[in-house]
Amino acid sequence: MFGFLKPKPRPAPDTPAAPAADAATPQSGWFSRLREGLSKTRRQFGGRLNSVFGAGRKLDEAFYEELETVLLTSDVGVTATEFLIDNLRAQARREGYTEAAQLKQALGELLLTLLRPIAQPLDVTTQKPFVIMLAGVNGSGKTTSIGKLAHYYQQRGAKVLLAAGDTFRAAAREQLIVWGERNNVAVVAPQSGDAAAVIYDAVNAAAARGIDVVLADTAGRLPTQLHLMEEIRKVKRVIDKALPGAPHEVLLVLDANTGQNALAQVKAFDDALGVTGIVMTKLDGTAKGGVIAAIAHTRAKAHPGTPIALRFIGVGEGLDDLRPFDAEEFVTALLGDDEP
Repeated sequence: MFGFLKPKPRPAPDTPAAPAADAATPQSGWFSRLREGLSKTRRQFGGRLNSVFGAGRKLDEAFYEELETVLLTSDVGVTATEFLIDNLRAQARREGYTEAAQLKQALGELLLTLLRPIAQPLDVTTQKPFVIMLAGVNGSGKTTSIGKLAHYYQQRGAKVLLAAGDTFRAAAREQLIVWGERNNVAVVAPQSGDAAAVIYDAVNAAAARGIDVVLADTAGRLPTQLHLMEEIRKVKRVIDKALPGAPHEVLLVLDANTGQNALAQVKAFDDALGVTGIVMTKLDGTAKGGVIAAIAHTRAKAHPGTPIALRFIGVGEGLDDLRPFDAEEFVTALLGDDEP
């Protein structure tokens, strides 16, 4: 039995009060939060780079070895690090550089070369309802991201519906209901039944009610749990039966703290579902923000010309702290000086 749940408002257990709408928040305010959210990665990556590229530092093997260490310990990954180092060496030879400081801007430009292809905003206006299926391992921040995405799209005038498709954990259902209350968004949640049936019901309800965006939660699972990965494939097939062509977006939610393990998650979920976009959460709690470059480079090598878009990044607990990924903003926040 399924139904729309809109209980009396109650405080969310893990979320502060909602800030003002995005339209009232200056872009500079978001950039400040981005810089602050990346503070751990900045200290690990940007701060150490400032030392590596210090004035008077000569371009010798010791420089390249130290730079390689900084990149690897920031989870940029082996192959992406090799790409960056090889290109920096080539540019130094081509331009006749002799000092390390001359290469810092070149590093930023190379990072942008990696990241621009995956910085693709998600357009939810191409279908109605636009169905977004979210997947990921337990603890990645999937259900919380759904609540923040509901807020994001609602602030932009969209009518949103949530589908509590994580039927393995009662807590996930309750958490999604809380997010629905906080955003004043209806939730289709099961009293009993499997995830595919819940989401099927939600998609049909959305079509009948003129909903713009459906955010469908699914049970967290490890890529090695093959029987569970087959179940999530079933969910996707059922969504297509409810609305041919849906889901229109398959978002994989990744916890930035997992570092290089994120690469294995991307491959496993992409093989199973055909992932079209990524949400990178918890960048504010890790020094491993370089994993974004690793994902971009690994995908570019494996599937040239078909990047998996990094749709959103999260740098805090607030409702407005999940925003579309912007490569220029990210690199500037990561490599810029420490002045406010």
